[in-house]
Amino acid sequence: MTALLKADNLVKQFPVKGGIFSRVVGAVHAVSGVSFEIGPGETLGLVGESGCGKTTIARMAARLMEPDEGVIAFQGADITRLKGKGLKPYRRKIQMIFQDPYSSLNPRMKVGDIVAEPLVIHREVTRRDKKKKVGDLLEQVGLSRDFYDRYPHEFSGGQRQRVGIARAIALVPPLVIADEPVSALDVSVAAQIVNLMQDLQEKFGISYLFISHDLKMVNYLSHRIAVMYLGKIVETGSRVGMQRPLHPYTQALIAAIPIADPKTKRKKIILAGEIPSPMAPPSGCAFHTRCPFAEKRCREEVPVIKEWQKEHWAACHFVDKVNV
Repeated sequence: MTALLKADNLVKQFPVKGGIFSRVVGAVHAVSGVSFEIGPGETLGLVGESGCGKTTIARMAARLMEPDEGVIAFQGADITRLKGKGLKPYRRKIQMIFQDPYSSLNPRMKVGDIVAEPLVIHREVTRRDKKKKVGDLLEQVGLSRDFYDRYPHEFSGGQRQRVGIARAIALVPPLVIADEPVSALDVSVAAQIVNLMQDLQEKFGISYLFISHDLKMVNYLSHRIAVMYLGKIVETGSRVGMQRPLHPYTQALIAAIPIADPKTKRKKIILAGEIPSPMAPPSGCAFHTRCPFAEKRCREEVPVIKEWQKEHWAACHFVDKVNV
């Protein structure tokens, strides 16, 4: 199966300036050699703590940001350096759902115009058919046609995110990148939004890059899961395979998920210290400063991500030791 989106060895750094003359004094290593792919109709969940580089990957994949190094291929075509008119045909095929439903919608535009914007830009609708088309889209995301002439401030957070989803699917894109789309919502509303995304995927065959720090939500929606730490993917596998994680960082994330049944026993993994600064990432394995299994080799040698089990990859020197 040919990948819909394939990223190969993506690198992105942001210069840090300081002093009176605003000279470059360092760089934030946001993404360091990340590779992944998403198949047609598939959801890849990307999970990790805040600041690990998830949003930077989302913006590079959507070509809202250009990588310093690496290649982004969409439907087999290299789109890494495309700009202007060359990139426009791909804009309609890759859409985004943003994290904050309050700031991602223009408060001065009516909901009908917000949803219709991609249709108008790509000349997919006439002025006569615009209202009907937008009404159909609003109904598909669980909103009323009567909301067409309302403004974003008249809606709840969940309703605004539904408007954002309607805008994202207006052109029926093959790929939608969802950057923490439910993190600002209540738990019950978040569940409704995730179920809506699942229904739309089944109806239109949409692929998702679903980014979140919530492992339970990622596990519910995703076919495959990739775990990031300090700018790198440290483990990736199927939803079923990731129930038995290989990397100690993933194990710690899962161990931190609350369990409803107090009688259920689970292995506790306590991480020491704090996440290192992305301006000065540690030598060797980036996780060695917090890993309870770290040895001298971890401090000196960068682990290569490799397949330890069928379709289950991890970047750890001592997977066998960690998973005794």
